[in-house]
Amino acid sequence: MQTRQHTKNSPFDLANEAGYTAWRDQKLENYPTSIEQLIVEINDPRRLTKAEAEALLTRARKTNMAIYSGPTGGDPDKAIPGSLGKQFGLMELDYNMGADDDGVTSLQVVEGKWRSGYIPYTNRPIHWHTDGYYNLPERQIHGLLLHCVSAAASGGENALLDHEIAYIHLRDRNPDYIRAMMAETVMTIPSNNENGEQLRPARSGPVFSVLEDGSLHMRYTARTRSIEWSQESVTLAAVKTLEAFLDSPSAYIYRATLQPGQGLICNNVLHDRSGFDDDEAHTRQLYRLRYYERISGT
Repeated sequence: MQTRQHTKNSPFDLANEAGYTAWRDQKLENYPTSIEQLIVEINDPRRLTKAEAEALLTRARKTNMAIYSGPTGGDPDKAIPGSLGKQFGLMELDYNMGADDDGVTSLQVVEGKWRSGYIPYTNRPIHWHTDGYYNLPERQIHGLLLHCVSAAASGGENALLDHEIAYIHLRDRNPDYIRAMMAETVMTIPSNNENGEQLRPARSGPVFSVLEDGSLHMRYTARTRSIEWSQESVTLAAVKTLEAFLDSPSAYIYRATLQPGQGLICNNVLHDRSGFDDDEAHTRQLYRLRYYERISGT
């Protein structure tokens, strides 16, 4: 799915103020005020009923995310989240460096292997980000599924924010913030080098972009060691404004600690993760599935 910066008659076109206002008002009308409103109880994630699928899709259309809660508990079968994703048109997995041969990534604490050098495979907190922000433009992550196999003894909470809400927050404060965040060189991810070998070159791109289907995409990380921002004053002001929003107690920011059998399906919304502690009886393990498609019908 390719991106473009402006779409005629799009609410994301800064010249289309009337279109934006209409879209914004519809977006915010009856917007869910608690994480509980995003949860859908399901009987079998492999074969959703029509009502279950529609309930999840309704939530995803509004907030770009939904949470399912099923009876699979600690079943480690990777086909559980994979089958659920396919029911929403999520087919093409991103075979990233941390993924297994089937494209599914097992997120858990790993000791003594190369993964231990990357925060997702430790119990340390992970700052706000969208997945795959370092990917090539044609390999951007548009869909994301997190499925809980087992929870930590304590911690491991995710904060979640619809990226369209982040867009609204910035545009309402200063449309120039959006203009800056749509620049092709606003955010650069430095190259990834290990033992003198370049695993990934430096990559620049916009924070906000518009997909061919007219939907909004966001690539972002709050990390400071893996990011280089344009030094234009309006860009730095936009970054500071976004950071302040992400650190605020806004009602638009949901918080959830996934339990066994629960999962998040989303259009790669902004998210973070608190630190956590395992013990002998509780070892946190989540499956992460990254897709090049958005949830079908959103």
